[in-house]
Amino acid sequence: MARIGFIGLGNMGLPMAQNLLRAGHAVTGFDLNAETSERLTTSGGTRVNSAAEVCRDAEIVITMLPAGEHVRDVYLGDAGVLAAAAPATLLIDSSTIDVETSRAVAQAAEGRGLPMVDAPVSGGVAGAQAATLTFMVGGSSEAFERARPVLENMGKTIVHAGGPGTGQAAKICNNMILGASMIVVSEAFLLAEKLGLDAQRLFDIASKSSGQCWSMTSYCPVPGPVPTSPANRDYQAGFTAAMMLKDLKLAQSAARATRATTPLGAGAAAVYERFVESDDGSIDFSGIIRYLRGP
Repeated sequence: MARIGFIGLGNMGLPMAQNLLRAGHAVTGFDLNAETSERLTTSGGTRVNSAAEVCRDAEIVITMLPAGEHVRDVYLGDAGVLAAAAPATLLIDSSTIDVETSRAVAQAAEGRGLPMVDAPVSGGVAGAQAATLTFMVGGSSEAFERARPVLENMGKTIVHAGGPGTGQAAKICNNMILGASMIVVSEAFLLAEKLGLDAQRLFDIASKSSGQCWSMTSYCPVPGPVPTSPANRDYQAGFTAAMMLKDLKLAQSAARATRATTPLGAGAAAVYERFVESDDGSIDFSGIIRYLRGP
């Protein structure tokens, strides 16, 4: 059993913390939302009132925060994690943020003798609840090996991507693929509809041939072919369109910084930006098909 501090108990963070409790760890948590903090308490955890308090007596501190600015504030602030954590405390940041911020915070942590990994996730809320997340982990081999047993309590697949920041790099590259492939799969179903080809027939063919991809076979954007996809729940969000847009923007920011050529990724970001601006940012990202269909 480990003493774990958890900062950020939102839709992803709370079920992750609850799985740590089920695994027998002692979890102390903090979130600005009092209601989610209280839900941790009812699950057997301990609620505190600040990030600094989370670090008290913690052997491991995990963060799941909305954006890079929040990560910088929580870790680097005067009353932040780096100032409050005891020497050798393992830090795990599972937020999805820009690579630059991730590496800057990791370097600051190293300067204070605090091992740190960036460990963003794939799998959405359902994966967080079922402890089947995929963790893409950046950091030293030593920090990764310390983090692995804890991450295994929250996820099914744990991959060491390389040094600091490479977990974030893997996440944004993966989601650039996902965002672009969901658009073209949606376009294909809409084209099939106009050509008089039944959606199930297209699925039966494309899912077994060269058009096969995760967006087709696991998260099909039309109702019917994949019963577990959000299309069969009126696109109730597992991973929102706004969250996809955030990741696509992170990928484009990284592409500009490294002078990488990503025209399809840029196109996908532009399409999702228009989709989110149409007030559909809160539904599942696979709901992009609604936007593409038009009025």
